Amino acid sequence: MNEKQADILITNGIVLTMDTQNRQINHGAVAVRGEQIIALGTASDFADWNAARILDAQGGIIMPGLVNTHTHAAMTLFRGLTDDLPLMTWLHEHIFPAEAKLNRHKVYTGTMLACAEMILSGTTCFCDMYLFEGAVAFAAKDVGMRAVVGEVLFDFPSPNYGPILLGFAYTRELIRHWKNDPLITIAVEPHSPYLCEPRLLQTAAKIAQEYDLPMVIHLSETQSEVAQIREKYGKTPVAHLADLGILAPNLLACHCVVLTDEDIALLKQYDVKVAHNPESNMKLASGIAPIPELLKAGISVGLGTDGCSSNNNLDMFGEMNTAAKLHKVSTLDPTVMDAQTVLRMATIEGAKALRLDKIIGSLEPGKCADMIILDTRKPHLTPMYHPMSHLVYAARGGDVATSIINGRIVMENRRLLSIDLESVMAEAKQLAKEFKAYQ
Repeated sequence: MNEKQADILITNGIVLTMDTQNRQINHGAVAVRGEQIIALGTASDFADWNAARILDAQGGIIMPGLVNTHTHAAMTLFRGLTDDLPLMTWLHEHIFPAEAKLNRHKVYTGTMLACAEMILSGTTCFCDMYLFEGAVAFAAKDVGMRAVVGEVLFDFPSPNYGPILLGFAYTRELIRHWKNDPLITIAVEPHSPYLCEPRLLQTAAKIAQEYDLPMVIHLSETQSEVAQIREKYGKTPVAHLADLGILAPNLLACHCVVLTDEDIALLKQYDVKVAHNPESNMKLASGIAPIPELLKAGISVGLGTDGCSSNNNLDMFGEMNTAAKLHKVSTLDPTVMDAQTVLRMATIEGAKALRLDKIIGSLEPGKCADMIILDTRKPHLTPMYHPMSHLVYAARGGDVATSIINGRIVMENRRLLSIDLESVMAEAKQLAKEFKAYQ
Protein backbone atom coordinates (compact mmCIF):
# COMPACT_ATOMS: atom_id res chain seq x y z
CA MET A 1 0.00 0.00 0.00
CA ASN A 2 1.14 3.53 -0.79
CA GLU A 3 2.43 5.03 2.46
CA LYS A 4 0.88 8.34 1.43
CA GLN A 5 -2.60 6.91 1.07
CA ALA A 6 -5.35 7.68 3.58
CA ASP A 7 -8.99 6.79 3.90
CA ILE A 8 -9.73 10.16 5.49
CA LEU A 9 -7.60 13.30 5.40
CA ILE A 10 -8.72 16.18 7.60
CA THR A 11 -6.95 19.34 6.58
CA ASN A 12 -6.91 23.14 6.92
CA GLY A 13 -7.43 23.32 10.66
CA ILE A 14 -5.74 23.99 14.00
CA VAL A 15 -4.70 20.58 15.31
CA LEU A 16 -4.72 20.26 19.10
CA THR A 17 -3.02 16.95 19.80
CA MET A 18 -3.43 16.85 23.62
CA ASP A 19 -0.26 14.73 23.68
CA THR A 20 2.31 14.98 26.46
CA GLN A 21 3.65 18.22 24.96
CA ASN A 22 0.17 19.64 24.22
CA ARG A 23 1.35 20.31 20.69
CA GLN A 24 -0.66 22.69 18.55
CA ILE A 25 -0.25 22.54 14.78
CA ASN A 26 -1.52 25.59 12.95
CA HIS A 27 -2.63 25.01 9.35
CA GLY A 28 -2.56 21.34 10.26
CA ALA A 29 -3.87 18.05 8.97
CA VAL A 30 -4.54 14.52 10.24
CA ALA A 31 -4.51 11.36 8.11
CA VAL A 32 -6.60 8.30 8.97
CA ARG A 33 -6.37 4.79 7.56
CA GLY A 34 -8.81 2.19 8.75
CA GLU A 35 -9.41 2.72 12.45
CA GLN A 36 -6.16 4.54 13.16
CA ILE A 37 -4.44 7.88 12.87
CA ILE A 38 -1.41 7.27 10.65
CA ALA A 39 0.10 10.74 10.40
CA LEU A 40 -0.36 14.37 11.36
CA GLY A 41 1.47 17.58 10.63
CA THR A 42 1.09 20.77 8.65
CA ALA A 43 -1.31 20.71 5.73
CA SER A 44 1.58 21.28 3.32
CA ASP A 45 3.10 17.97 4.47
CA PHE A 46 0.14 16.19 2.89
CA ALA A 47 0.08 17.99 -0.44
CA ASP A 48 1.10 14.82 -2.34
CA TRP A 49 -1.14 12.43 -0.38
CA ASN A 50 -4.14 10.60 -1.82
CA ALA A 51 -7.27 10.17 0.26
CA ALA A 52 -10.64 8.57 -0.33
CA ARG A 53 -12.26 11.38 1.68
CA ILE A 54 -10.86 14.86 2.26
CA LEU A 55 -12.53 16.88 5.02
CA ASP A 56 -11.85 20.61 5.01
CA ALA A 57 -11.85 21.95 8.58
CA GLN A 58 -12.12 25.47 7.14
CA GLY A 59 -9.77 26.94 9.69
CA GLY A 60 -11.55 25.29 12.62
CA ILE A 61 -10.19 23.12 15.41
CA ILE A 62 -9.27 19.47 14.92
CA MET A 63 -8.99 17.73 18.28
CA PRO A 64 -9.57 14.45 20.13
CA GLY A 65 -13.17 13.56 20.83
CA LEU A 66 -14.34 14.30 24.36
CA VAL A 67 -14.47 11.54 26.96
CA ASN A 68 -17.42 11.52 29.37
CA THR A 69 -16.16 9.49 32.34
CA HIS A 70 -19.47 9.16 34.18
CA THR A 71 -23.04 9.08 33.02
CA HIS A 72 -26.25 7.08 33.06
CA ALA A 73 -27.15 7.31 29.39
CA ALA A 74 -30.70 6.01 29.43
CA MET A 75 -31.67 8.60 32.04
CA THR A 76 -32.25 10.92 29.09
CA LEU A 77 -35.77 9.48 29.46
CA PHE A 78 -35.99 11.09 32.92
CA ARG A 79 -34.65 14.52 31.91
CA GLY A 80 -36.68 17.07 33.87
CA LEU A 81 -38.96 14.40 35.35
CA THR A 82 -38.24 15.71 38.83
CA ASP A 83 -35.89 18.50 39.82
CA ASP A 84 -34.83 20.66 42.78
CA LEU A 85 -34.71 17.90 45.39
CA PRO A 86 -32.02 16.51 47.73
CA LEU A 87 -30.14 13.49 46.38
CA MET A 88 -31.69 10.84 48.62
CA THR A 89 -35.25 12.18 48.19
CA TRP A 90 -34.70 12.43 44.45
CA LEU A 91 -33.36 8.86 44.29
CA HIS A 92 -35.68 6.96 46.61
CA GLU A 93 -38.98 8.76 45.99
CA HIS A 94 -38.73 9.46 42.28
CA ILE A 95 -35.88 7.85 40.35
CA PHE A 96 -35.94 4.34 41.83
CA PRO A 97 -39.75 4.02 41.34
CA ALA A 98 -39.42 5.14 37.72
CA GLU A 99 -36.49 2.79 37.14
CA ALA A 100 -38.56 -0.11 38.41
CA LYS A 101 -40.58 0.26 35.19
CA LEU A 102 -37.57 0.06 32.89
CA ASN A 103 -36.91 -2.75 30.46
CA ARG A 104 -34.36 -3.51 27.76
CA HIS A 105 -36.26 -1.65 25.03
CA LYS A 106 -36.65 1.52 27.10
CA VAL A 107 -32.98 1.55 28.05
CA TYR A 108 -31.97 1.01 24.43
CA THR A 109 -34.13 3.95 23.32
CA GLY A 110 -32.85 6.23 26.08
CA THR A 111 -29.26 5.31 25.24
CA MET A 112 -29.78 5.98 21.54
CA LEU A 113 -31.09 9.42 22.47
CA ALA A 114 -28.06 9.97 24.70
CA CYS A 115 -25.65 8.87 21.98
CA ALA A 116 -27.23 11.35 19.58
CA GLU A 117 -26.86 14.14 22.11
CA MET A 118 -23.28 13.21 22.90
CA ILE A 119 -22.15 12.92 19.28
CA LEU A 120 -23.80 16.24 18.46
CA SER A 121 -21.85 17.89 21.29
CA GLY A 122 -18.45 16.34 20.64
CA THR A 123 -18.32 13.28 22.92
CA THR A 124 -16.90 10.17 21.26
CA CYS A 125 -16.52 7.92 24.33
CA PHE A 126 -18.60 7.55 27.49
CA CYS A 127 -18.57 5.47 30.66
CA ASP A 128 -21.99 4.25 31.69
CA MET A 129 -23.46 2.74 34.84
CA TYR A 130 -27.08 1.70 34.69
CA LEU A 131 -29.65 -1.07 34.35
CA PHE A 132 -30.02 -3.39 31.36
CA GLU A 133 -26.48 -2.49 30.30
CA GLY A 134 -26.53 -5.08 27.57
CA ALA A 135 -28.96 -2.76 25.80
CA VAL A 136 -26.61 0.17 26.41
CA ALA A 137 -23.74 -1.75 24.84
CA PHE A 138 -25.83 -2.69 21.80
CA ALA A 139 -27.05 0.89 21.35
CA ALA A 140 -23.52 2.28 21.50
CA LYS A 141 -22.30 -0.39 19.09
CA ASP A 142 -25.17 0.24 16.67
CA VAL A 143 -24.40 3.97 16.68
CA GLY A 144 -20.64 3.48 16.44
CA MET A 145 -19.75 5.09 19.77
CA ARG A 146 -16.96 3.98 22.06
CA ALA A 147 -18.29 3.05 25.49
CA VAL A 148 -17.30 1.55 28.83
CA VAL A 149 -20.43 -0.06 30.25
CA GLY A 150 -21.29 -1.97 33.40
CA GLU A 151 -24.44 -3.20 35.08
CA VAL A 152 -25.13 -1.40 38.36
CA LEU A 153 -24.86 -3.80 41.30
CA PHE A 154 -26.55 -3.23 44.66
CA ASP A 155 -27.90 -5.12 47.67
CA PHE A 156 -31.58 -4.97 46.80
CA PRO A 157 -33.13 -6.79 43.81
CA SER A 158 -32.58 -5.16 40.43
CA PRO A 159 -35.37 -4.55 37.89
CA ASN A 160 -33.05 -6.29 35.43
CA TYR A 161 -31.37 -9.29 37.02
CA GLY A 162 -33.16 -9.69 40.37
CA PRO A 163 -30.91 -10.83 43.28
CA ILE A 164 -27.23 -9.92 43.40
CA LEU A 165 -25.94 -13.41 42.57
CA LEU A 166 -27.69 -13.08 39.22
CA GLY A 167 -26.18 -9.60 38.91
CA PHE A 168 -22.70 -11.09 39.06
CA ALA A 169 -23.75 -13.69 36.49
CA TYR A 170 -25.14 -10.94 34.24
CA THR A 171 -21.86 -9.03 34.53
CA ARG A 172 -19.87 -12.13 33.59
CA GLU A 173 -22.10 -12.67 30.57
CA LEU A 174 -21.49 -9.08 29.45
CA ILE A 175 -17.77 -9.68 29.79
CA ARG A 176 -17.98 -12.87 27.74
CA HIS A 177 -20.14 -11.37 25.01
CA TRP A 178 -18.12 -8.17 24.47
CA LYS A 179 -14.63 -9.58 24.91
CA ASN A 180 -12.15 -7.95 22.50
CA ASP A 181 -14.79 -5.70 20.92
CA PRO A 182 -13.12 -2.65 19.32
CA LEU A 183 -15.69 -0.20 20.75
CA ILE A 184 -17.23 -1.73 23.87
CA THR A 185 -15.38 -2.31 27.15
CA ILE A 186 -17.17 -3.92 30.08
CA ALA A 187 -16.61 -2.64 33.60
CA VAL A 188 -17.68 -4.04 36.97
CA GLU A 189 -19.87 -1.44 38.67
CA PRO A 190 -21.13 -1.69 42.26
CA HIS A 191 -23.27 1.35 42.93
CA SER A 192 -21.74 2.75 46.13
CA PRO A 193 -20.59 1.86 49.65
CA TYR A 194 -24.01 2.83 51.02
CA LEU A 195 -25.94 0.49 48.70
CA CYS A 196 -23.41 -2.35 48.66
CA GLU A 197 -22.40 -4.53 51.58
CA PRO A 198 -18.68 -5.35 51.98
CA ARG A 199 -19.05 -8.85 50.55
CA LEU A 200 -20.68 -7.50 47.38
CA LEU A 201 -17.89 -4.94 46.95
CA GLN A 202 -15.17 -7.54 47.42
CA THR A 203 -16.79 -9.95 44.98
CA ALA A 204 -17.10 -7.18 42.39
CA ALA A 205 -13.44 -6.28 42.87
CA LYS A 206 -12.41 -9.91 42.38
CA ILE A 207 -14.34 -10.13 39.12
CA ALA A 208 -12.71 -6.92 37.85
CA GLN A 209 -9.29 -8.25 38.85
CA GLU A 210 -9.95 -11.67 37.29
CA TYR A 211 -10.71 -10.16 33.89
CA ASP A 212 -8.40 -7.11 34.23
CA LEU A 213 -11.29 -4.68 33.79
CA PRO A 214 -12.16 -1.25 35.19
CA MET A 215 -14.28 -1.06 38.32
CA VAL A 216 -16.55 1.97 38.71
CA ILE A 217 -18.28 3.19 41.87
CA HIS A 218 -20.01 6.28 43.28
CA LEU A 219 -17.85 7.41 46.21
CA SER A 220 -18.14 10.13 48.86
CA GLU A 221 -20.74 12.05 46.92
CA THR A 222 -22.49 13.74 49.86
CA GLN A 223 -22.06 14.61 53.51
CA SER A 224 -24.96 12.31 54.39
CA GLU A 225 -23.27 9.38 52.64
CA VAL A 226 -20.05 9.96 54.56
CA ALA A 227 -21.97 10.24 57.85
CA GLN A 228 -23.86 7.03 57.10
CA ILE A 229 -20.68 5.07 56.37
CA ARG A 230 -18.91 6.53 59.41
CA GLU A 231 -21.80 5.48 61.62
CA LYS A 232 -21.93 1.98 60.17
CA TYR A 233 -18.22 1.22 59.76
CA GLY A 234 -16.44 3.85 61.84
CA LYS A 235 -14.51 5.35 58.93
CA THR A 236 -14.89 7.40 55.76
CA PRO A 237 -16.11 5.70 52.56
CA VAL A 238 -12.60 5.92 51.08
CA ALA A 239 -10.99 4.39 54.18
CA HIS A 240 -13.74 1.75 54.21
CA LEU A 241 -12.88 0.72 50.64
CA ALA A 242 -9.17 0.72 51.51
CA ASP A 243 -9.78 -1.68 54.39
CA LEU A 244 -11.79 -3.96 52.10
CA GLY A 245 -8.97 -4.05 49.54
CA ILE A 246 -11.08 -2.28 46.92
CA LEU A 247 -8.83 0.70 46.19
CA ALA A 248 -6.67 -0.07 43.15
CA PRO A 249 -5.40 1.50 39.89
CA ASN A 250 -8.37 0.05 37.98
CA LEU A 251 -10.91 1.79 40.23
CA LEU A 252 -12.76 4.83 38.92
CA ALA A 253 -14.33 6.72 41.84
CA CYS A 254 -17.17 8.98 40.73
CA HIS A 255 -17.85 12.32 42.45
CA CYS A 256 -15.43 12.28 45.45
CA VAL A 257 -16.99 15.47 46.78
CA VAL A 258 -16.47 14.96 50.51
CA LEU A 259 -12.86 13.98 51.16
CA THR A 260 -10.43 14.33 54.04
CA ASP A 261 -6.70 14.84 53.56
CA GLU A 262 -6.28 11.19 54.54
CA ASP A 263 -8.78 10.17 51.85
CA ILE A 264 -6.82 12.06 49.20
CA ALA A 265 -3.61 10.37 50.35
CA LEU A 266 -5.27 6.96 50.04
CA LEU A 267 -6.57 7.71 46.54
CA LYS A 268 -3.05 8.71 45.53
CA GLN A 269 -1.44 5.72 47.25
CA TYR A 270 -3.58 3.24 45.32
CA ASP A 271 -3.57 5.24 42.06
CA VAL A 272 -7.39 5.49 42.05
CA LYS A 273 -8.87 7.56 39.22
CA VAL A 274 -11.63 10.14 39.82
CA ALA A 275 -14.60 11.24 37.69
CA HIS A 276 -15.55 14.85 38.44
CA ASN A 277 -19.20 15.83 37.81
CA PRO A 278 -19.48 19.51 38.74
CA GLU A 279 -22.89 20.36 37.29
CA SER A 280 -24.64 17.38 38.87
CA ASN A 281 -22.95 18.06 42.21
CA MET A 282 -24.10 21.67 42.02
CA LYS A 283 -27.68 20.86 41.04
CA LEU A 284 -28.09 18.27 43.81
CA ALA A 285 -26.27 20.58 46.26
CA SER A 286 -23.84 17.78 47.04
CA GLY A 287 -20.94 20.19 47.35
CA ILE A 288 -17.73 21.04 45.53
CA ALA A 289 -15.20 18.29 45.02
CA PRO A 290 -11.61 19.25 45.99
CA ILE A 291 -10.33 18.82 42.45
CA PRO A 292 -7.42 21.29 42.69
CA GLU A 293 -6.17 19.33 45.70
CA LEU A 294 -6.56 16.02 43.88
CA LEU A 295 -4.64 17.34 40.89
CA LYS A 296 -1.94 18.75 43.14
CA ALA A 297 -1.60 15.28 44.70
CA GLY A 298 -1.04 13.82 41.24
CA ILE A 299 -4.36 11.98 41.00
CA SER A 300 -5.79 11.43 37.52
CA VAL A 301 -9.15 13.21 37.18
CA GLY A 302 -11.55 12.91 34.27
CA LEU A 303 -14.72 14.88 33.65
CA GLY A 304 -18.28 13.57 33.50
CA THR A 305 -21.81 14.86 33.13
CA ASP A 306 -23.62 12.31 35.29
CA GLY A 307 -27.13 11.45 34.10
CA CYS A 308 -29.64 13.74 32.42
CA SER A 309 -31.96 13.75 35.42
CA SER A 310 -29.35 15.47 37.58
CA ASN A 311 -27.59 17.73 35.09
CA ASN A 312 -29.78 17.99 32.73
CA ASN A 313 -27.68 17.57 29.60
CA LEU A 314 -24.69 15.65 28.27
CA ASP A 315 -22.75 18.60 26.83
CA MET A 316 -19.12 18.22 27.86
CA PHE A 317 -18.28 21.72 26.65
CA GLY A 318 -20.68 23.10 29.23
CA GLU A 319 -19.15 20.77 31.82
CA MET A 320 -15.66 22.07 31.07
CA ASN A 321 -16.83 25.67 31.40
CA THR A 322 -18.50 24.92 34.74
CA ALA A 323 -15.55 22.96 36.10
CA ALA A 324 -13.11 25.76 35.38
CA LYS A 325 -15.24 28.53 36.88
CA LEU A 326 -16.59 26.61 39.87
CA HIS A 327 -13.15 25.97 41.31
CA LYS A 328 -11.94 29.48 40.65
CA VAL A 329 -14.77 30.96 42.68
CA SER A 330 -14.63 28.31 45.40
CA THR A 331 -10.89 28.91 45.95
CA LEU A 332 -11.00 32.63 45.10
CA ASP A 333 -8.04 31.91 42.85
CA PRO A 334 -8.45 32.68 39.12
CA THR A 335 -5.34 30.66 38.25
CA VAL A 336 -6.65 27.24 39.31
CA MET A 337 -8.19 24.87 36.76
CA ASP A 338 -6.72 26.70 33.78
CA ALA A 339 -8.06 25.92 30.33
CA GLN A 340 -5.34 23.45 29.42
CA THR A 341 -5.87 21.46 32.62
CA VAL A 342 -9.63 21.27 32.12
CA LEU A 343 -9.34 20.38 28.44
CA ARG A 344 -6.98 17.54 29.33
CA MET A 345 -9.51 16.31 31.90
CA ALA A 346 -12.07 16.06 29.09
CA THR A 347 -9.69 14.26 26.71
CA ILE A 348 -6.49 12.41 27.61
CA GLU A 349 -7.03 12.36 31.40
CA GLY A 350 -10.55 11.07 30.87
CA ALA A 351 -9.14 8.34 28.64
CA LYS A 352 -6.60 7.52 31.35
CA ALA A 353 -9.38 7.30 33.95
CA LEU A 354 -11.04 4.64 31.77
CA ARG A 355 -7.73 2.86 31.06
CA LEU A 356 -8.07 3.75 27.37
CA ASP A 357 -5.26 6.32 27.11
CA LYS A 358 -3.13 3.95 25.01
CA ILE A 359 -5.70 4.08 22.22
CA ILE A 360 -7.66 7.36 22.56
CA GLY A 361 -7.57 10.78 24.24
CA SER A 362 -4.93 12.40 22.06
CA LEU A 363 -4.13 12.70 18.37
CA GLU A 364 -1.04 10.60 17.75
CA PRO A 365 -0.04 8.12 15.05
CA GLY A 366 -1.09 4.61 16.03
CA LYS A 367 -4.02 5.72 18.16
CA CYS A 368 -7.63 5.15 17.18
CA ALA A 369 -9.17 7.91 15.11
CA ASP A 370 -11.61 9.37 17.65
CA MET A 371 -11.71 13.06 16.80
CA ILE A 372 -13.94 16.04 16.24
CA ILE A 373 -13.87 19.18 14.11
CA LEU A 374 -15.21 22.45 15.48
CA ASP A 375 -16.51 25.16 13.21
CA THR A 376 -14.99 28.35 14.62
CA ARG A 377 -16.58 30.67 12.08
CA LYS A 378 -18.99 31.96 14.72
CA PRO A 379 -19.43 35.37 16.38
CA HIS A 380 -18.86 33.89 19.85
CA LEU A 381 -15.59 32.33 18.67
CA THR A 382 -14.24 35.42 16.93
CA PRO A 383 -11.48 36.50 17.30
CA MET A 384 -9.54 33.50 18.60
CA TYR A 385 -6.22 34.17 20.31
CA HIS A 386 -5.88 30.92 22.26
CA PRO A 387 -7.77 27.85 20.98
CA MET A 388 -7.67 25.94 24.29
CA SER A 389 -9.11 28.91 26.13
CA HIS A 390 -11.88 29.21 23.54
CA LEU A 391 -12.78 25.55 23.91
CA VAL A 392 -13.28 25.85 27.67
CA TYR A 393 -14.72 29.36 28.01
CA ALA A 394 -16.48 30.14 24.72
CA ALA A 395 -17.25 27.03 22.67
CA ARG A 396 -20.51 25.09 22.84
CA GLY A 397 -21.44 21.59 21.93
CA GLY A 398 -23.31 22.93 18.92
CA ASP A 399 -20.03 24.18 17.44
CA VAL A 400 -18.96 20.61 16.69
CA ALA A 401 -19.41 20.10 12.96
CA THR A 402 -17.98 16.63 12.38
CA SER A 403 -17.28 13.60 14.58
CA ILE A 404 -15.18 10.55 13.76
CA ILE A 405 -15.09 7.48 16.00
CA ASN A 406 -12.72 4.58 15.37
CA GLY A 407 -12.13 5.88 11.85
CA ARG A 408 -15.83 6.11 10.99
CA ILE A 409 -17.53 9.43 10.27
CA VAL A 410 -20.64 9.40 12.50
CA MET A 411 -21.56 13.07 12.02
CA GLU A 412 -20.69 15.39 9.16
CA ASN A 413 -21.67 19.04 8.93
CA ARG A 414 -24.01 18.57 11.94
CA ARG A 415 -25.83 15.67 10.26
CA LEU A 416 -25.92 12.41 12.20
CA LEU A 417 -25.03 9.50 9.92
CA SER A 418 -25.59 6.53 12.22
CA ILE A 419 -28.83 7.46 14.02
CA ASP A 420 -32.37 8.03 12.81
CA LEU A 421 -32.81 10.96 15.18
CA GLU A 422 -36.44 11.72 14.42
CA SER A 423 -37.46 8.14 15.10
CA VAL A 424 -35.49 7.99 18.36
CA MET A 425 -36.97 11.26 19.64
CA ALA A 426 -40.50 10.17 18.73
CA GLU A 427 -40.05 6.93 20.69
CA ALA A 428 -38.60 8.80 23.68
CA LYS A 429 -41.57 11.17 23.74
CA GLN A 430 -43.95 8.23 23.71
CA LEU A 431 -42.15 6.55 26.63
CA ALA A 432 -42.20 9.82 28.58
CA LYS A 433 -46.00 9.63 28.83
CA GLU A 434 -45.65 6.33 30.68
CA PHE A 435 -42.99 7.56 33.11
CA LYS A 436 -44.92 10.73 33.90
CA ALA A 437 -47.86 8.62 34.98
CA TYR A 438 -45.76 7.09 37.78
CA GLN A 439 -44.93 10.41 39.45
